[in-house]
Amino acid sequence: MSDSKPDSKSDSNTHPTWSSRPAFLMATVGAAVGLGNLWRFPFMAGENGGGAFVLVYIFFILLIGIPIIMAELCIGRRGRRSPIATMRALSAEAGRSRRWQLVGWLSIAIPFIGLSYYSVVAGWAIDYVAKAALGTFDGLSSGGSQDTFDRVLASPLRMLAVHTLFIAAAVFIVSRGIHSGIETMAKVMMPVLFLLLVVMVINAAVTADFSAGLRFLFAPDFSKLTPTVVFMALGQAFFSIAVGVGVLMTYGSYMPKNYPLPASATVIAAADTGVAILAGLAIFPLVFHYALDPGGGPGLIFVTLPIAFGQMPAGHLLGLLFFVLLFFAAFSTAIGMLEPVVSWFEGRGRGRPAVAFWCGAGAWFLGLAAMLSFNVWKDVRLLPAIAMVSDKSIFDLFDFLVSNLLLPINALLIALFAGWMMSRQATVDELGMGEGWRYGCWRAAIRYIAPVAIVLVFVTSLR
Repeated sequence: MSDSKPDSKSDSNTHPTWSSRPAFLMATVGAAVGLGNLWRFPFMAGENGGGAFVLVYIFFILLIGIPIIMAELCIGRRGRRSPIATMRALSAEAGRSRRWQLVGWLSIAIPFIGLSYYSVVAGWAIDYVAKAALGTFDGLSSGGSQDTFDRVLASPLRMLAVHTLFIAAAVFIVSRGIHSGIETMAKVMMPVLFLLLVVMVINAAVTADFSAGLRFLFAPDFSKLTPTVVFMALGQAFFSIAVGVGVLMTYGSYMPKNYPLPASATVIAAADTGVAILAGLAIFPLVFHYALDPGGGPGLIFVTLPIAFGQMPAGHLLGLLFFVLLFFAAFSTAIGMLEPVVSWFEGRGRGRPAVAFWCGAGAWFLGLAAMLSFNVWKDVRLLPAIAMVSDKSIFDLFDFLVSNLLLPINALLIALFAGWMMSRQATVDELGMGEGWRYGCWRAAIRYIAPVAIVLVFVTSLR
């Protein structure tokens, strides 16, 4: 068995590379930073004790998140192809079963299904940008805010319009390729995203109860640290950094050999975690200042925060900035979700613009079912005979299948493949940090710690 890198001569003229390391990092951070940071993290922290949850979340990012990011980038860069072709090549290189191509297929299916329903939530962000611009939040009461959100969900035509707009925009960017599309978008959108987030944090520090927000996020109450909270923090850390989605493997395949892989993985994880923490610092001071519920669940962003924006000075502008920020985060992730699917078809000799269109059209069509599950098909249950999902709407079923089933399975397989199937020399070559203690720590994490943690999250989520 040879430890030499798979021959990529056949696609060396067609498979692009990032133009610079900053461009790669901005694009990859953009793919990782999304609604999970600005929407899911705040309400997860709010529902699970604040500081204790955040502390455990950061611990798991360091212990598990960074090693798996390194593994997925390692696989992608070594294969230099689409996820399916990469897994086929690396399985052959290592002398392993062709069945490991399942990782590649999951890395195509997961982002495709995920984009279909992710765009529905992103559409809400577009709708709320318009609402903020029109002053809809002014003087909004609790009941009025809930009614406003309910009206959005009850209108299939309204949701169809923003769903279509969001998918079309993602298709346009991806169709332009790595340099003219994804890199250009990332170079503009990511600095603006971070700037908007900093502005929101400064506003919270000046006008709201910032000390209460700091205490909530950074003064842990360990009495609330139950096994359930630990597993919730592990799941949030695991899902927020885009591991197992196929994005990191695909973006890693465009990564030149001279980019330091461990440092890049650390930057990606740190930026992703930083956005989540900054989102908490922007949101919770407002929540406490206006005596709102920090455990408001998924409605924290779309129901609770508009009430605060309607009461604060300059709330009209700040509400607009916040939902533009939310849209930017969702859009950069959607680009990353579409790219793995497009890269596979493009690698089979298809033209990128046509491939991007048809892949986007497929995600749009599948997303119609998720969209209609909030109104016309709200009583439809696709799998009533299976107790675990019998009461789930189509949207909730898609989310469950991706987040609780396919994603942890794929991440587990990625960890096992990198830790046990790839040769030691292959991973040493790609990681570029020698065989010292740092490599030993990574290998132990990817072989033992990460798989056990993923299985625990998987089993807990299915209970």
